[in-house]
Amino acid sequence: MNRIRIFAALLAVILLLTGCSFRTVSELYSLPKRSKGYNNLQSVIQGTMNGWEYDAPQSGENQQTMQTADLDGDGNNEYLLFAKSNSAEKPLRIFIFSGDGKEYWLQDTIECIGSSFDQVAYVKIRSGKGLQLVVGHQVSDQVLKSMSVYQMADGEIERILTANYSRFLCCDLDENGLSEVFVIRPGAENATRCVAELYGSRNGIIERSQEVSLSASADSIKRIVVGRLYDGPAAVYVASGLDGDSVITDACALLDGHLTNVSLSAESGTSVQTIRNYYVYADDVDSDGVLELPRLVSLAAPSGAQSDEDQYVIQWYALNSDGSTVDKLYTYHNFVGGWYLQIDAGIAGDLTVSQRGNSYEFGLWDAQNQRGQKLMTLYVLTGQRREEQAVEDNRFIVYKNDSTIYAVKLEVASAGYGMTQESLIDSFHLIVNDWNSGMM
Repeated sequence: MNRIRIFAALLAVILLLTGCSFRTVSELYSLPKRSKGYNNLQSVIQGTMNGWEYDAPQSGENQQTMQTADLDGDGNNEYLLFAKSNSAEKPLRIFIFSGDGKEYWLQDTIECIGSSFDQVAYVKIRSGKGLQLVVGHQVSDQVLKSMSVYQMADGEIERILTANYSRFLCCDLDENGLSEVFVIRPGAENATRCVAELYGSRNGIIERSQEVSLSASADSIKRIVVGRLYDGPAAVYVASGLDGDSVITDACALLDGHLTNVSLSAESGTSVQTIRNYYVYADDVDSDGVLELPRLVSLAAPSGAQSDEDQYVIQWYALNSDGSTVDKLYTYHNFVGGWYLQIDAGIAGDLTVSQRGNSYEFGLWDAQNQRGQKLMTLYVLTGQRREEQAVEDNRFIVYKNDSTIYAVKLEVASAGYGMTQESLIDSFHLIVNDWNSGMM
């Protein structure tokens, strides 16, 4: 008993010396109080928002009504509030608040003509302190969107660039640590083609590149991403719909200081790749840092049989900066099921795939001898007995998650083509949806 009392006394002393104290149940479960700085910011915002409504940007990565960025480079973030009023001459405003953590104040205001904010980015276009603010807004339904770049100097916002656009993307194509703004807009001479321009800083001055032609109209653009060419330079890949059932891709890079469409074919007037499937876009399928482009190769079909037009192997290739191509690998994509297999190049041209319920039979067709041979079967198992079914009859699991198991059974002929349990596990992948694929 004495030992217990001594221990309790020592514990009380330790808690007292460390500043700890016991709290009541009501104190432990009470909601945390807002800081004075937070309350001050809320008060300043409410006083500023008289007659204005919140109006968040509609696209891009930054779609919050209230956003933060260090515009002046002092190490403290500014608060940017996007608002709209139906009664003002310039109905769009960005209120910029600064503070020290305890007190906040309205630092400056950006006024815009238009109906809504479209897209916002925070990048370093010029060297020096602070980030630049890139704002795109919809002027009206009948005209192009307007993009402006702002920077904060001596506590005041100044506009350093304005341009019209259909889409824009911030990227560092020359990889000097400073961003450029890649702008796409309709061409002046050809309404069916859009053009691209690059705005960047040279010696502190914002300059515009010479425009380059793209293969389709601005309205047909489906996806914009930044990747890398096979021989190194960064590039913007623009995928557009063509003729209702095809995708065409342009790759634009900054070569020797000039914006260049490296994929544009002088003979055809369109880019080097046209495919008949909206699901297939450029992707880094082998994770080597280079963006690969897809080319569709129809599956082999026995004589007299018609191959399903949706069944094909994808040949992936990369572009060099001179427009030449480098073949990389082959895959079979099952877009409905959400998975794909990497296929050996030696058998890609003779591959056959047949679906039978929840299974897919992979084989080879010998056109010369008019006969086929079965290589393997892939099973997609979702039932309650999927764990048992995945290993019965010499099957093995290549991938599984909470709801589905993917299992494979190899046939005797597969050994002659280097197919093993290990190679199949490495070759199987789920299709990952690109949520930030560029509907910009």
